[in-house]
Amino acid sequence: MKISLLEPIGIPEEMVYELAAGFEQEGHAFTYYNTKTTDPEELKQRSRGQDIVMIANNPYPSQVVEVSEDLKMIAVAFTGIDHVGLDACRKKDVMICNCAGYSNQSVAELAVGMTVELMRKLRKCDEAARAGLTGAGLTGMEIAGRTVGIIGCGQIGLRTAKLFAAFGARVLAYARHQRPEWKEAGIEYADLDTLLAQSDIVSVHIPLNESTRGFLSAERLAMMKKGSFLINCARGPVVDNEALAGALNDGRLAGAGIDVFDMEPPLPEDYPLLHARNVLLTPHIAFATEESMVRRAKTEFANVYAYLHGKPENVCKF
Repeated sequence: MKISLLEPIGIPEEMVYELAAGFEQEGHAFTYYNTKTTDPEELKQRSRGQDIVMIANNPYPSQVVEVSEDLKMIAVAFTGIDHVGLDACRKKDVMICNCAGYSNQSVAELAVGMTVELMRKLRKCDEAARAGLTGAGLTGMEIAGRTVGIIGCGQIGLRTAKLFAAFGARVLAYARHQRPEWKEAGIEYADLDTLLAQSDIVSVHIPLNESTRGFLSAERLAMMKKGSFLINCARGPVVDNEALAGALNDGRLAGAGIDVFDMEPPLPEDYPLLHARNVLLTPHIAFATEESMVRRAKTEFANVYAYLHGKPENVCKF
């Protein structure tokens, strides 16, 4: 079969070829493109004649899938697959395999790190120290003793919950289905209204699909506890970000840490959160650590080998 890795996946090039060495040994052809592209025409060119394409988190739209006549499998070096043309994959019966779990720790750590920065005013403290000022007016807040609400009870949500619990926080969780391991970890389940009303910190960990788009609407943001913090390291469109900017600017929310947006960075100059009060923004990097990049690369290549050997793993339902 013909296999192409269409973009870099955050590991050294020599590691790419080490992981791919078995392809040629088994009689398959492998091509690696070491530059990113979001141009559909370029993606069509790179995908032409390929049986398997390997991607990361850049869009791979339906219009590319539709004209890739030999395409049988897409290996995604990412957890979510909402950037893939799913409708076309359904029609063409193209299998998608992802790398769920590779970034559990990295995303959880950033969610907690954002919270610490916001509550301890670290950026302002740094600015004050560099300007020769004192700590006047920079008294922070502790996580210990506060209530943290986790929306979404997958593995990333669970890891985040455990980290917050280690700080001494009470943790509430909301999800459609309750899982035994959450209760075993001492985490309380709550309905969404209760979680929003009681939580000092709300951390979002749900996937993006038609049922979650706009999940934290203006109405639900208005239900959050006054003076609370929102952390979103999941997917941008699950939050009404214009309404969030309004809630920050009028002081109803104390702050927000946002890693994901309604589009991939770079953000347009008029994007509301760029001009909101007390918001910490990162350019969709929660998943990106040295350790997680290696984990996902190994998983992505393992998914391809498993498919080639007739025993596919990490197959996505969509």
